[in-house]
Amino acid sequence: MSDEFRQRFPGYDVLEKWDSPSWNEQTRRVIRERLENVPERRFFSEPEWITLHAICARLIPQPDRADAPVPIIPFIDKKLHDNEGDGYRFEDMPPMREAWRRGIAAVDAESRARHGAVFAGLPDNLKDATLRAIQHGDVRSDAWRDLPAKKFFETMLRQMANIYYAHPAAWNEIGFGGPASPRGYVRLGFDRRDPWEAIESHD
Repeated sequence: MSDEFRQRFPGYDVLEKWDSPSWNEQTRRVIRERLENVPERRFFSEPEWITLHAICARLIPQPDRADAPVPIIPFIDKKLHDNEGDGYRFEDMPPMREAWRRGIAAVDAESRARHGAVFAGLPDNLKDATLRAIQHGDVRSDAWRDLPAKKFFETMLRQMANIYYAHPAAWNEIGFGGPASPRGYVRLGFDRRDPWEAIESHD
């Protein structure tokens, strides 16, 4: 994500709405939970955790937040620990927990098959090349047998993006005002905004 994109709403901080009429106590409670209660690792093994962090760092890089990145993997871990499904499953994919364990192992196996090292140990350009191959189903490792590489990649990316954009730091980047309770939004037409919404820079 480029610096140009991050500056679309310069100076905007959605948390300034905290005590405004835009948010009620229920909204504040949900956002506080997201900000303060980051789950600890309970589902993934330490090697799985390391591999998944390395994958996430390439799919959703946060170079401007090196000291305090939006936590993504802890919430995936929590979802799997709690066995919280999405309400559907692809016909050719194994159950959710099994799919993640097998998929993470397959990423490392693919990395070894191509470059002779586990994924987290590769330089960034080879990490990207490995993920790009998996994304397109161009895989060499037998670890992908009975596990569709493209669909596992899509599953990872979708979950990571969903969690990332549930965080206020990501809302600032896109000018999102957070939950609409209780104030709501009135001016819904194209290129219109309510007075309490972020102002986009056109520099």
